[in-house]
Amino acid sequence: MHASAIAKAGTFDIGGTTTVNRLGFGAMRLTGPGVWGEPEDPQEAMRVLRRALELGVTLIDTADSYGPDVSEQLIRKALHPYPGDLVIATKAGLTRQGPGRWASVGRPEYLRQQVEMSLRNLGLERIELMQLHRIDPQVPLADQVGELAALQQEGKVAHIGLSEVSVEQLQEAQRTARIVSVQNLYNLGNRNAQPLLEHCEENDIAFIPWFPLATGELARQGGPLQRISEQIGAKPAQIALAWLLERSPVMLPIPGTSSVAHLEENLAAADLELTQEQMAELDRGASA
Repeated sequence: MHASAIAKAGTFDIGGTTTVNRLGFGAMRLTGPGVWGEPEDPQEAMRVLRRALELGVTLIDTADSYGPDVSEQLIRKALHPYPGDLVIATKAGLTRQGPGRWASVGRPEYLRQQVEMSLRNLGLERIELMQLHRIDPQVPLADQVGELAALQQEGKVAHIGLSEVSVEQLQEAQRTARIVSVQNLYNLGNRNAQPLLEHCEENDIAFIPWFPLATGELARQGGPLQRISEQIGAKPAQIALAWLLERSPVMLPIPGTSSVAHLEENLAAADLELTQEQMAELDRGASA
């Protein structure tokens, strides 16, 4: 595929100022099993990152907890000095106790420490999009978001985002700082965050769906995904991404992979156009 293909998915202005191509890349899977430690093939991980940029990706999403630190450090090793149009979004607020284990910590001093560490690990003076990875129920939300807002005032963070929140939590956070993005679980097989997506559309807030390739029951033999896949000659994962892109103009999917071949397949979804009938069939299939 050619770099111009990803442009067909269009762009979005995060916070009204930071333009990215809508189909991005999620860097969680560039680590070891359980999102812990180094990847099995670090050289392939760096090839994936470099190929993503060659193909037109301008939004890479990562987090301090991926590895931990491994994903951010790989991004710096593979891509620094960064091209001017690249936006690296990272997160803080989840700690790690081993492979597959996560626990939220939102104490202000901890969030500040992790922002400083991400700046160092990524080789940046300012993080373009800093996301609170999870709300810590033990700490007032205003204190968590307030610390990110303080870092924003200091010029260390450009934009603030949230992850895995409700509409009510988003609105509460907005009383403390301007929130330009949310990142919630959303895909063909799981649309529980639909009310949040609609709120984001109404307020021009970026919606970053994580686990975007999951298809649930729609991938069953003889199901709508298989039928549409055969109709247009595309893989189910590509259709899942094309559906997300078509679903909403504020949608910024970030499919992740540790393989260049899979990366190229995923990004080719930007070139797919689903008809209204195919979109309706997928919608019906998900609600069946």
